[in-house]
Amino acid sequence: MGNFKNNGREWRPKGTPEPVNIHDFIDRKQGRAVPYGIYDITNNVGRVSVGTDHDTATFAVNAIRRWWRTMGRKRHPKASRLMITADGGGSNGYRVRLWKVELQKLADELKLPITVCHLPPGTSKWNKIEHRLFSFITINWRGKPLRSYRTIVQLIAATTTDTGLKVHAELDENKYPKGVKVSDAQMAAINLSRHSFHGDWNYTISPRHKVPARRRTV
Repeated sequence: MGNFKNNGREWRPKGTPEPVNIHDFIDRKQGRAVPYGIYDITNNVGRVSVGTDHDTATFAVNAIRRWWRTMGRKRHPKASRLMITADGGGSNGYRVRLWKVELQKLADELKLPITVCHLPPGTSKWNKIEHRLFSFITINWRGKPLRSYRTIVQLIAATTTDTGLKVHAELDENKYPKGVKVSDAQMAAINLSRHSFHGDWNYTISPRHKVPARRRTV
């Protein structure tokens, strides 16, 4: 984020180009913007959380949580489970322990099983969110320097298509520290069932049922 060149063209009065920095070295004072998107294939609606800290699994799952609370449960009131199609790497990668731990917390909160289907490594461009959401966001903000969080959020939220795409964008200023360690005990406590086909990429995390405390008799 900053006064950097953003590839693309836009209409401007002749002889008045947008002035930007010659070099695009990261300006740490400006901060960083981390967009994490959720795309509802059925309703052609997207929601993007623009983070200001690190792109971690906790940030990713919180973006899904906020999508469900603000949009998902209203559009799918009879949902009996959630299904997430995710890339194979990054903050929601199939090898990321924290991703599964955070999804377990979400499943427990929502009392819904969450099925995750990861795309194979190297095939993230197969993900429909790339072709139906982020590609249009990129088109909408081309040629516009991303100088502030407000600019980024507004440009994302203003993205539409002839097929009816609508996008909601929101700034997430929470802190998401890197390097959070997940123990073997935490992994063992996850109520995870792997599917018969590539269980490392396809699995379901179900809510954990609390065992009621036994009553003591005197």
